[in-house]
Amino acid sequence: MPLPTPDATPCRPLSDATNVHPDSRAGCFTAAALPTPPQDVGCKRRIAQPDETPSKRHRVAIDQITEGFCEGSNVDMEDVEVVNSRTRRQTMLSLLGTASFRSPTVPARTILPSRRILQSFVSSHKSDVYTCHSLSNSHFVTLPYACAYSNATEEGSVMILNTSKRKDWEFESQRALFQPHYNGIFDIKWNLDDSVLATASGDKRTHITSVATQQVIQVLQGHSSTVKCVAWNPSHPDLLSTGSRDGNIYLWDLRVTTNDGNDGTSENASPLSPVMTIDAAHGQGKNKGGRRKATPLPRSVTGLLYSNPYTLVSCGMLNMWDLRQLKANATGKQTKKPVPTAPSCTSPTDPTMLHGARRARGLMSLCAGSGPTAGLLFVLGADNYIHAYDSSSLTPVESITHPNMLSSFYVRLAISPCGRWLASGCTTKNGSLFLYDVGNVGRLSFMVPPTTGVELRGQTGEVGAVDWATDTIASCADDKTVRVWRPDLDVYQDCIAHPEERVWEWSWSTNIHPN
Repeated sequence: MPLPTPDATPCRPLSDATNVHPDSRAGCFTAAALPTPPQDVGCKRRIAQPDETPSKRHRVAIDQITEGFCEGSNVDMEDVEVVNSRTRRQTMLSLLGTASFRSPTVPARTILPSRRILQSFVSSHKSDVYTCHSLSNSHFVTLPYACAYSNATEEGSVMILNTSKRKDWEFESQRALFQPHYNGIFDIKWNLDDSVLATASGDKRTHITSVATQQVIQVLQGHSSTVKCVAWNPSHPDLLSTGSRDGNIYLWDLRVTTNDGNDGTSENASPLSPVMTIDAAHGQGKNKGGRRKATPLPRSVTGLLYSNPYTLVSCGMLNMWDLRQLKANATGKQTKKPVPTAPSCTSPTDPTMLHGARRARGLMSLCAGSGPTAGLLFVLGADNYIHAYDSSSLTPVESITHPNMLSSFYVRLAISPCGRWLASGCTTKNGSLFLYDVGNVGRLSFMVPPTTGVELRGQTGEVGAVDWATDTIASCADDKTVRVWRPDLDVYQDCIAHPEERVWEWSWSTNIHPN
């Protein structure tokens, strides 16, 4: 059947029924033919005539009324109806949360500074201090080495603490204590569903422990030195990576079985082997001279994180690895030695030499930004600075520090879940913890205030491991305690007003580096 031409259209376009010819209409309409409203039905809102006085009052905004009073004009309030928009109470935290959803490259609009909130972090001597108990018969307490809202100690034990806020007279909640290693644990990470823990130890192994049974379910072995860091793949619960002081990065798949057919879940099973290796990830060190030519040792891998499921970032030196396209260096010669893997991207500038250092310093710890700091990497250097990098090109963006902050190989860095605040430990004997507002780091506006840190003192010795929760931060120190800090403006103001009395009950920020 030929298609009709435009001149022979089956229905007129301005018919009084939808897509139905008037001659073909029956007494009722079908679902495909909806009626048009009758002509004699008036509109819901009548249009006022030019010579007619409007019956509804004019509505103006509050700023228009204010502007009229400022100009000295008379406003008839009987003909004006003020309309208040539906609002809710805006606290400082809600304003900061609203301002956080902006790109870090916005040139003009900056995020409200929150240094005053960081200054209000306090910690109670009675309800916010946790002692790290030992499983050994020779001593009662032990040093905490790692923290991921569960604490790992130098003797290889793990403690899971409930740090919910409680009254000073309330008992501490029951803690879980187990020992997956018999050597110090230098890093600990929860998996995606918080069902297992991965612990990196000085015994050159990484253990996967079930939180429910507190038993080691898998053993990862392959490094020739202390395992310094571990990172879970963000998209797969069975994939993780480890970095060691031997300079190698190993990638593991927990689904792979060993040569004897065992999956490594029993005590007598053979340890799992890595499925992919990156040897000498940061190159070889230089010999210091001497009569005998010794083989230079590889540079350590001190930190790992996944920027996405296929990209791994390592520090010691800052390198980026594309796990889908690992390629070798182009040497042009056939050699019997394995060719080291080349990173997909490396930092073009070493920021540790930008502040008067004669030689390059190492990078100790790294973390990825989120929210207002999305697209940035924060790295703690041995030059006592925290360096911000662009995560795509590894280009240095900005460096921040505090006059009293000193870093070491054991000091860690952590960023808050909101992406606004950064925490760093310190190697001094004062037990200092440093907090930074990094929401405006990397922004191009000249109105951005300089980033200054807040120093919290409540422990003694070096503060190494730190970690954030939603509204709290935990710090581990050499005094064998874990201290939890919470924002409480009322308590902070009371401590400032009566320092001699409150020093026996609370710890708070110092005024050594004022705003």
